[in-house]
Amino acid sequence: MIRRPPRSTLSSSSAASDVYKRQRQMPTNSTAAGRGARNTECVKVVVRCRPMNGQEKRDERMCCAEIHPEDASVSLSNPKCDENEPPKSFTFDGAYGPDSKQSDVYAETGFPIVESVLEGYNGTIFAYGQTGTGKSHTMQGPQPIESQPRDQHGIIPNSFYHIFDTVSSTVGKDFLVRASYLEIYNEEIRDLLGKDPKAKLDLKQHPDKGVFVKDLTNIVVKSVAEIDHVMMVGHKNRSVGATMMNHESSRSHSIFTITVETCQMGVDKKPHIRAGKLNLVDLAGSERQTKTQSSGDRLKEATKINLSLSALGNCISALVDGKSSHTPFRDSKLTRLLEDSLGGNTKTCMIATLGPADYNYDETLSTLRYANRAKNIKNKPKINEDPKDTMMREMQEQIERLRAQIERKAKGGGAPVPASERRARGEKQTVVQTEKIQKVVTKTKEVIVDGVDAEEMKAIVAEMDEEKKKLMLEAARAEASARAAKDAEQAELDALQAEEQEAAQMQAQLQALEAKILHNDTLPDQTNAMKLDLQRKQAEMAERKRRESRLAQELDEQEEEKMM
Repeated sequence: MIRRPPRSTLSSSSAASDVYKRQRQMPTNSTAAGRGARNTECVKVVVRCRPMNGQEKRDERMCCAEIHPEDASVSLSNPKCDENEPPKSFTFDGAYGPDSKQSDVYAETGFPIVESVLEGYNGTIFAYGQTGTGKSHTMQGPQPIESQPRDQHGIIPNSFYHIFDTVSSTVGKDFLVRASYLEIYNEEIRDLLGKDPKAKLDLKQHPDKGVFVKDLTNIVVKSVAEIDHVMMVGHKNRSVGATMMNHESSRSHSIFTITVETCQMGVDKKPHIRAGKLNLVDLAGSERQTKTQSSGDRLKEATKINLSLSALGNCISALVDGKSSHTPFRDSKLTRLLEDSLGGNTKTCMIATLGPADYNYDETLSTLRYANRAKNIKNKPKINEDPKDTMMREMQEQIERLRAQIERKAKGGGAPVPASERRARGEKQTVVQTEKIQKVVTKTKEVIVDGVDAEEMKAIVAEMDEEKKKLMLEAARAEASARAAKDAEQAELDALQAEEQEAAQMQAQLQALEAKILHNDTLPDQTNAMKLDLQRKQAEMAERKRRESRLAQELDEQEEEKMM
C-alpha cells in the first residue's frame, strides 16, 4: 500500500489562489531586469504513467508509482525498502494516470502550445522516458493511426486538426502551412520525406535562422488529409526495431516540424507576417542492456540513444544550476536542434512518460528527477514578427510578378497577322501569271493555225518565247513569295501557340501559388469556431490552475527553507 507524504496546508488551492492574486496586484517594475523577468516563463513539465502491460500482469508485478492528477503530483515507492519508508514525491504542471485520455492530455498540454504557434511564437512539445513507456503513443497514438478513432489520436495528429480548424474559422488572415520530418539515427540526421531517407544531412548555423538542417524537405500542406499523409510517409521511413521491452521500439529521435505563417493587414494598412514553428519531438527511450538484451545493431543504436539523452540531461543541468557559464548544446545533434527550446525563445512542454511496474523503479526515479530539473528551465518566448526569410513573403512577391507578366502579355496581344495577307497576294499573283502564260501558248497555237510564212513565223515564235520566259520568271517569283509568306505565317502561328502555352503555364503556376496560401472569403465555420473557443477557455482554466499549483509549490519550498 502506497502512502502519500503529509503536505503543508499552504499547498491548498485557496492559498495558492490568494498568492496568485497578490502577485497579479503587485506594482509593475520598470527596470530592465523586471521586464526580462516578466518575459520569461518556465518549461512546462507534465508526467504520464502508462497502465501495466500484459507481461507485467502475468508476472504479477507490483505498482510502485501512484499518480495524483488533482495536485499534479507523483508518489514513488521503493520496492526494495521497508514499507514504513515514505514514498518519494514530485510535483509537476500536470499528472496523468493510466486511465487518462488522449484528448485530455492534448487539451491541457498541446493545445496552449499550438495556440501560441498560431500567434507567431515558436513551440516545442517533446516526450521523454524509458523505452516502452508510451512516448510514441502519447505523441502519435496507436498504430496504424489512420485506422484509429479520433479520440485515440496523439498530440501530433490532434495538432493537425487544431491548426486547420483555426484556418477554417478565421477571416481576414492568410495562412501558409508547411511540414518537415527528420530523425536522428546513430547521430546522423536523416530526411524522412526525402527521396533517399537514409541520406545524411548536415547541420548549419545562420545568424537569423539559428541552427537548421541543410536541404531538409519542406512540404506545403492545405488540409488535415495532406499533412496526415506527409506524417504517414515519414513514419514508414523511421527506424524501428524489436527489443525485449518493446516490439516496435523507436531506434531514433524524430522531430516533426510544422511552420505556420500568417499575414494580416495592420492598422498602418500594410501586410504584417508572423511565423510560428511547432516542433513535435518523439525521443527514443533510454535503455539498459540487461533489460532489453540488445546486441549487434540494436546495442549500437542503444549506445547512441543513451549518449544523446545524457547530453540532453547535461544541458538541462547546466541551465538550471545557475553556476555554469557554458551549456554543452554542441555535444549532440539532438541538443543542437533543441537549443532554442531549452533556455531560448520557445514555449516548451516536456511530457515525461513512466512505467508503473516495480522492476522499473530505478528508471522511473531517474525520469522523475530528470523532469523535475527541466521544470526550472526559463525560456524567453517572443513573437516572430515580419521575419526576413518567410515563404509567405516570397510567394506573395512571386504572385505579384506573375500577375504583372500576365497583364503585360494580355495588353500586347490582338495585333493583325500580316503573313496571311502576304501569302494571299502571292497566290493571286501566281494565278495571274499562270493565266498570262496560258494566253501566250493559246495565241501561239492560233498563229500557227492561221498560217504565215517561215520568216514571220520564226520572229513570232521568238517573241512569244521571250514573253513566255518573262511570265514564267514572274510566276516563279510570285510562287516563292507566297511560299515565304506561308512559312512566315506558320512561324507566327507557332510563336502565338507558344505564347499562349506560356501564358497558360503562368496562369497555372499563379493558381498553384495562390492555392497554397489559405484564406476565407466567406463566413467562418461556426462549429469549429465554437469548439475552439470552448477549448481555449478550458486551456485558460488549466493554465490558471497550473500557475496556482506552481505558486503553492514555491511557497512550500520557501516554508521548508525557513524551517531548516
